[in-house]
Amino acid sequence: MWSFLGKRIAFGILTIFVTTVAVTLLIHLVPGDPVQIMYAQSQGTTPEQLEQIRHSLGLDRPIIEQYVMFVERLAQGDMGVTVRGRQPVADLLLQRLPNTLALATLSMLIAFAIGIPVGFVAAYKRRTAWDTILMTLALTGVSIPHFWLGLMLLFLFAVNLQWLPVAGTGPLNIVLPALTLGLSNAAIIARMTRASMIDVMNQDFVRTARAKGLYQTTVLRRHVLRAGLVPILTMAGMQFAAMLGGAIVVENIFAWNGIGRLAIEAIFQRDYPLIQGFILVFAAVVVVVSIALDVVYAFADPRVRRA
Repeated sequence: MWSFLGKRIAFGILTIFVTTVAVTLLIHLVPGDPVQIMYAQSQGTTPEQLEQIRHSLGLDRPIIEQYVMFVERLAQGDMGVTVRGRQPVADLLLQRLPNTLALATLSMLIAFAIGIPVGFVAAYKRRTAWDTILMTLALTGVSIPHFWLGLMLLFLFAVNLQWLPVAGTGPLNIVLPALTLGLSNAAIIARMTRASMIDVMNQDFVRTARAKGLYQTTVLRRHVLRAGLVPILTMAGMQFAAMLGGAIVVENIFAWNGIGRLAIEAIFQRDYPLIQGFILVFAAVVVVVSIALDVVYAFADPRVRRA
């Protein structure tokens, strides 16, 4: 167990290290002078001022020194300041991060609440009309882009029915973006659940449980469902990462003030320090959530603990 956890933490640290290298190189991958690109919209910026800015950002030093400076500042909690407004990047991200995490968490709960029952019923009723209908709906859900589903939900519930607010950040405002992300990912979870449950139903221990005379509901609840959910836990981290990625689009559709919307604003404003901070925080959140889910998986599967 401890060996498994140590490997996962080591892999997470390696991922963060690679991310720090990537965000350091990011500013140099764009053709042209990065300082001129960042301040292209500023009026009256003189060459002397641009050179001073370049020196303050450390862009006049070798790339290795830039990386060392970046890591040293990062260790102190300093991600730099934004190009527009000169605000601390870390403060802006920490202000918006709880909104994005709340959206992703609620979306995941919706996805699991819908996807697992649908996949379980489809597996139990496999090769029947129920299986065909449910998996067709799931395939349709996988194929629908987030932005299209979000616009349709917005048009139906906010514009036509006027049950929910159109945009903003609040208790009711989170419903539509969470449904957009949750419904799309529920289709993926439903297909995963069906495949996992069918595989478990064909195992010898399930046949043994039935041969002992246990009720069908007991076999399904205690043996099939419990064992079938273990592989799904391993995919939960990937699903959470996918939800964070989808939140970038959804947050802009519903004007939800999360880090995804902040990232889009940074891209349009060519605010590279803010873009770098977003990528780093995004990677850190995905790594932490993945390690936490791996620990849950280890407790759920005795084979991992014994290994």
